[in-house]
Amino acid sequence: MKAPIPDNEAQRLAVLKEYHVLGTGAEEPYDDITRLAAILSRAPFIAITLLDESRYWIKSKVGLERQEGPRDAALFCSYAILQSTPLIVRDARKDARFATSAMVVHPPHICFYAGFPLINPEGFALGALCVLDRKPRVLSARQKEGLLILARHTMAQLELRRVSDRMANLLENIKLLQGLLPICAWCKRIRDDDGYWQQVESYVRQHLGTGFTHGICPDCLEKLRPNKPKEKA
Repeated sequence: MKAPIPDNEAQRLAVLKEYHVLGTGAEEPYDDITRLAAILSRAPFIAITLLDESRYWIKSKVGLERQEGPRDAALFCSYAILQSTPLIVRDARKDARFATSAMVVHPPHICFYAGFPLINPEGFALGALCVLDRKPRVLSARQKEGLLILARHTMAQLELRRVSDRMANLLENIKLLQGLLPICAWCKRIRDDDGYWQQVESYVRQHLGTGFTHGICPDCLEKLRPNKPKEKA
């Protein structure tokens, strides 16, 4: 069965790339979250799953063997990211969306699924904190509340990664601009590392991603219009 695609998929994928998390190794903060989720839910399978264009990828897991696979195999999470509230499937065998899913029909024969969307500050669902079991079950209100908290902590951990990467890039660019810039004494263009001369605006935009607004300072305005009568006090 084909996995559903969110309406904002292009933007969601672009944002996901900003976190630079896909393909990274195990990290204790994420493993702590999945272990706590397993203790809280008393479920045999837990996963922090992220969905890119063609695959699902698991950052941390309990009880599961696979680290990644084709996105169509992650039907549960594909549906979970379509909503802002948890997706709870008590018995997937009786749900037309999942009854023929590979995870249900074949090992590990998932029957129960609870997916808590990982929603970033801009409102994009990057994946889900997943609780899975081989038998039907119900989560208590306290369990749901605890898992929601863990999902928020997961997203906070991901956001910390994104902010740290941005800060590192900014500091690198500041170091670049702190050096001596080769600038033309006449036209004020800057020479880049390849020997090409660029306008200051183009150079700064390329290295800092910063744009410019243009105006005229009072002194230059006075030079441009020297005959304009001065305002009386």
